Amino acid sequence: MNFLVTAGSTHAPVDRVRCVTNSHPGRAGTVVARTAWGRGHTVTLVTSRPDALLEHGINPRDPGERFSVLPYHTYDELTSILQNQLRVTAFDVVCHAASVSDYLSGGAFTPAAGTFFNARTGQWEARTGAPTLAKQAADKINGAEPELWVRLLRAPRLADRIRHPWGFPGLLVKFETEAGLSEQQLVDTAEASRQQSAADVIVATTVDGEAHWAYLGPVTDRYERVTRRELPDRLVLALEDLYQKRT
Repeated sequence: MNFLVTAGSTHAPVDRVRCVTNSHPGRAGTVVARTAWGRGHTVTLVTSRPDALLEHGINPRDPGERFSVLPYHTYDELTSILQNQLRVTAFDVVCHAASVSDYLSGGAFTPAAGTFFNARTGQWEARTGAPTLAKQAADKINGAEPELWVRLLRAPRLADRIRHPWGFPGLLVKFETEAGLSEQQLVDTAEASRQQSAADVIVATTVDGEAHWAYLGPVTDRYERVTRRELPDRLVLALEDLYQKRT
């Protein structure tokens, strides 16, 4: 099979030297890519951390036959790569494991003279006139500003675009990490998320549990709790079985 796997995490630039990102490293995709390649499949790994392949015995600059690496840094770069790859290459499987920004910068602002934010009331106020914010549009926003307000806007979910409008017809795997849920709540949330993205399979875990276990499903019409060590092999085997049944 021909796999497209995303890994790593995205940056959402505020200016040319600052960005909004998340702390999740997005390591799972690299391990899945290595496992699929080791089982004889062709793999394209789209990752913000190519050097993570070194931990798995693969040189990211010369990965060998059936393995290619496409690096990215920002949300927009990942979006462009995915859209282009799905347009020009017939992939059988997409494993979207990258930790993607939920929010993008909608601009950075500083309070004008006399304008201040009242934390007690949660409102902007001004000593005279109306409260005013000045937009900062420099390549590097002046670090001497006493405070900087970054407007964050909800980013489109890339997993929801893989089927439509990008038209991918093959097997789609979605990864999801939640917080503050029981395991049954996690499974219920994962199933709803899978259906929203029209994914065939979802890998779901919690912030506290992600280093140890995840739920994989639906496999044989149910969700399986697997250890993190078992997950890559179990996922690839499940995808091989689904692919054989479809073809």
